[in-house]
Amino acid sequence: MDNFLDHFIKSIRMISIRYFVFAGIVWLIWYVLLRNKISFKKIQLRFPDNKDYKREIFYSLITMIIFALVPSLILGTPFREHTQFYSDIHQYSMWWFYLAFPLMLIIHDTYFYWMHRLMHHPTLFKTFHLLHHKSVNPSPWAAYAFYPTEAVVEAGIFVVFIFIMPLTFLHFFIFFLFMIIYNVYGHLGWELYPKGFSKHWFGKWINTSVNHNQHHQFFKGNYSLYFLWWDRWMGTLREDYDSKFDEVKNRTNDLKAA
Repeated sequence: MDNFLDHFIKSIRMISIRYFVFAGIVWLIWYVLLRNKISFKKIQLRFPDNKDYKREIFYSLITMIIFALVPSLILGTPFREHTQFYSDIHQYSMWWFYLAFPLMLIIHDTYFYWMHRLMHHPTLFKTFHLLHHKSVNPSPWAAYAFYPTEAVVEAGIFVVFIFIMPLTFLHFFIFFLFMIIYNVYGHLGWELYPKGFSKHWFGKWINTSVNHNQHHQFFKGNYSLYFLWWDRWMGTLREDYDSKFDEVKNRTNDLKAA
């Protein structure tokens, strides 16, 4: 029990610091300090209401508890002995240590795409995913704004990782740090990639803030997380994605935010 509580406390502290530091700093810069100067580049020109920020933060708090609870129930209990978690970084080769990161990205991207599409099924949408889509015009605070039901499913990727791959604490620390950073970017409301990126031989396979913003705005299409290959392969990439990306990146400052 002590191991579980200790693991839970450390996990909730780490997860909450990541969320509030990255979402908070980004929100402060883009939504407060630079708002008037860069509002013409916002993907959706209007801004969320204060009630939207409050809802996003409130449900993100619940999500963070669940995100800390799931790994703690495994690594902070005897279940740990049945996982592939290892403590000594040299137990496996350094080739594996570094190879694990791209594999984790590919596995998580695949898990997310199919889980995400499933939650959009009419029989599941209201119970699992509706809350996240209340952020029709998302802010960085929406990164973890899920119903508890969806939060459990989202946390399922940790369970997948810990049972199928030999991984260390450092793997999880770096990977989930990257995840929250990219998640905040996906909900930013501004596009950071350069002009023409969506049509570039490399960029056309990478998910962007414009892409995910369209998913929030229109509810259908663009289900991916890090990459766009599943959307392209399965025909779920919105046909207006490239034109929207170009429109956002080519705006001039004579446009005013609504």
